[in-house]
Amino acid sequence: MPSRAAAPDLQVSSFTAQEALVCAMVLMSVADGPMSDPELAMMSRMVQDLPVFADFHSTDIETVTDTVAKLLGRTDGLDRAMAMLCDTLPMRLRETAYLLACEVCAADGDATQEELRFLQDLRIGLDLDRLIAGAIERAAKARFQVI
Repeated sequence: MPSRAAAPDLQVSSFTAQEALVCAMVLMSVADGPMSDPELAMMSRMVQDLPVFADFHSTDIETVTDTVAKLLGRTDGLDRAMAMLCDTLPMRLRETAYLLACEVCAADGDATQEELRFLQDLRIGLDLDRLIAGAIERAAKARFQVI
């Protein structure tokens, strides 16, 4: 309940593009409960390695995570976070946001029903074509296959 008390003070009205991408990863990570170590490690690796995060520091993941936690403490928090993603990200980066969410989903093994439901909501919220989303999902799954 402490997050509900802090929520009215939340003054975030927008994200930078990089913060919005991190927001998508954080939302995916908490879709099925607390953020796991493999999910956090995956987010850190992607922030360190991907060109889209060239001038973003992995230590800023915590700041975005705190903002998302405060947003989710509101009754309209998930809707507000989705609106902020759409307001911030052009279509080409919406595909990137979806890819990042899929990578986080795959980081700790099999996807839970909650994670799959969130991916569907994210795809719809980002207005992504179903075939493009399916291709992104399949690519993430292929990257995490084991022998």
